[in-house]
Amino acid sequence: MCQARTQDEIEAALRLRYAVFCEEQGVTPEADQDGRDPMAVHLVATEEGRLVGTCRLLMGPGPGVAHLGRMVVSADRRGHGVGSALLGEADRVARGAGARAIRLNAQIRSRSVYDRAGYLAEGEVFLEEGIEHVAMEKRLA
Repeated sequence: MCQARTQDEIEAALRLRYAVFCEEQGVTPEADQDGRDPMAVHLVATEEGRLVGTCRLLMGPGPGVAHLGRMVVSADRRGHGVGSALLGEADRVARGAGARAIRLNAQIRSRSVYDRAGYLAEGEVFLEEGIEHVAMEKRLA
């Protein structure tokens, strides 16, 4: 797990997001491509030279808060710890940037990976792009 180091890695991350969000889940490309990627830190997971997972971190808007989003893992690597490893790297990067908390909107079907990583649900379930989500937050020690 590491920060994307090249434009090629970022483009591979965007292709994986498209495959998961748009092709698998029916999210519109416009919803995924919200214009915030240039401001984000992109984290990537690779195995044998192939990108198998990604997420992005955005700092702010408030001080000390990072927003994690767009986390995906390739279908053949789900359930193998890739998501958990990405979340661990996100903790490290966010702390290094001065964050005291990470917030995210978790798809209900993937909530357990965030629960195991120490995120706590806040509020009611809501729909985003027709998919049930819940807001979650993790305090960083």
